[in-house]
Amino acid sequence: MKTSLTLFLLTICLNSFAQKNGQNPYGLTVINNFNTYKASHKVQPNNELVELKKAIPSVVLDIRYATKNNFMKQVMYKQARAFARKPVVAHLKKIQAILNKKGYGLKIFDAYRPYAITIEFWEKASDKNFVANPAKGSKHNRGCAVDLTIIDLKTGKDVPMPTSYDSFEEAAAPSYENLPPAIIKNRNFLINIMQANGFSVIYNEWWHFDFNSWQDYDLMDIPFEKL
Repeated sequence: MKTSLTLFLLTICLNSFAQKNGQNPYGLTVINNFNTYKASHKVQPNNELVELKKAIPSVVLDIRYATKNNFMKQVMYKQARAFARKPVVAHLKKIQAILNKKGYGLKIFDAYRPYAITIEFWEKASDKNFVANPAKGSKHNRGCAVDLTIIDLKTGKDVPMPTSYDSFEEAAAPSYENLPPAIIKNRNFLINIMQANGFSVIYNEWWHFDFNSWQDYDLMDIPFEKL
């Protein structure tokens, strides 16, 4: 009973601290203090942001925002790394095992994204339909979204999909049907595996998957180099 009460009181204190130290112009609470983040995953281990490559060594990384090969045409991340909340990584590890048995593997473009980057995207993007509004925050900011595709393990090449990553084309939508049957089959194969294992695809990006329990996690603005 004492342990439960202690955890409850600590959670209250953490929330209060976050409110005082993580407010932004939109009135959202964003965890931007590393010590607050560390304290949160001591109370709740699922809050930990786990590095994907360390947890799933076979996963391929193509972190576009650490390069100029992205829709912003500029380097957004100082490090080419990918993180997600502990349960998200556990689900991705399971998906990787399923794919490997079928001759495929995951390629990750992006996962946890610091909130400050979302603000930059919103300010500079030409099409606001493809970037998250910082007034609400992104599932990426919660460590609960992942942008990905699949590769053929025999060739190491990407499995053909409707568009390139971060495309603003109409064909990027998961419901878009004016495509060759083989491309639709590849897209649906990826989406079905992800949705059968804890994720939901969003309406306009075949590569973007939200973890189904994203509501349980706070918005974060901790840079990669601190994790």
